[in-house]
Formats: sequence, structure tokens, C-alpha cells
Amino acid sequence: MPSSPHLRALCLLLASVVLGGCSSMRSTSDRLFGLITPYRVEVVQGNVVTQEMAAAVKPGMTRAQVRDTLGSPLLADIFHADRWDYVFTIRRPGAAYQQRRVTVLFDGDTMKSFEADELPSERDFVSSIDTKSTKGAKVPTLALNDEQLKALPMPAKGSIPEPNSAPQGPARDYPPLEATP
Repeated sequence: MPSSPHLRALCLLLASVVLGGCSSMRSTSDRLFGLITPYRVEVVQGNVVTQEMAAAVKPGMTRAQVRDTLGSPLLADIFHADRWDYVFTIRRPGAAYQQRRVTVLFDGDTMKSFEADELPSERDFVSSIDTKSTKGAKVPTLALNDEQLKALPMPAKGSIPEPNSAPQGPARDYPPLEATP
């Protein structure tokens, strides 16, 4: 089969168009036909350290006290035994990537210094990870006020046992558990 220069040019043009099309698929690979989006898992790693926890840690505390307050460090290096690193990261679909670093330095068994990025308060952190927006939602009442209690119907006289009455036995006769001779 003779090979013509026009056929080679056509094959080369077709190959370059196909490869060019594959490279543009990267932007649409997150969606299938523009309709279905794949599930993206939420990745949370490390210990959350808040402003309240950081305020509880003071120089002079022992390693055990720091561990009780902040939790186990994410990084405790053998080569840097006097340094503990707490790193917290969270990757959520549709939200900004969050990363916070806290470094605790020790001198022997006592804490020497505490270095941290800007830390959120507990309330700020919880509101930042709250996926269910409850703002504006009606909260159900858990107790009745005096007017509502008075509006309730009174129970029937026979349904309330008297406080000093003896306990009643079963309302039904059951056969004995052991066989009688």
C-alpha cells in the first residue's frame, strides 16, 4: 500500500487533535458530562489546638501536663527530642484548605516556649466546620411554660396510683416456673 504525503499529514493532524483534546479534558475531569460530580472525601489530620488550650499551657509545665492539655503531638522527632509539633490540616470540598502549626519547645522535661500560628477560639473553630447551617432554623421548645401546663388535660383518677398504696402484683396470672408434683 503506497503511503502518500497527504495521508501522513492527515494522520499527524488527527493525532495532534486527539492529544490536544486529551489535555483539555483535565478541566472537565471533575465532572462527568457536566452533570455528575464525584464524591470528594473530607480529610482531617492532626490535633486541633484552640486559643483556650494555648492559654492553659504555661512555661514550666512538664511534658505530661502539656500532653494532657494539648493531646499527643503529631510530630515528636528523635533527633529533636526537645521539640513537639502539633499540625492540624483540614481539606474539605468547596472550602478553603486550613492548616495550623503549633510548636512546643522543652528544656529537659519542662516546657520552655510555645510558638503558634493564629489560633481560633473553640466557638470559631466549631462554626467553621459546621456543615449544617442552623442559622434561622426554629429551635423546638424543650419545656412547657405555666400557661401551657395549665392548658393540659388532667389525667384520669384511676391512672395515678396513690403515694402510700401498696404495690400491686401482676395484672395477669402466670403459670409457675417449676413443675409441681
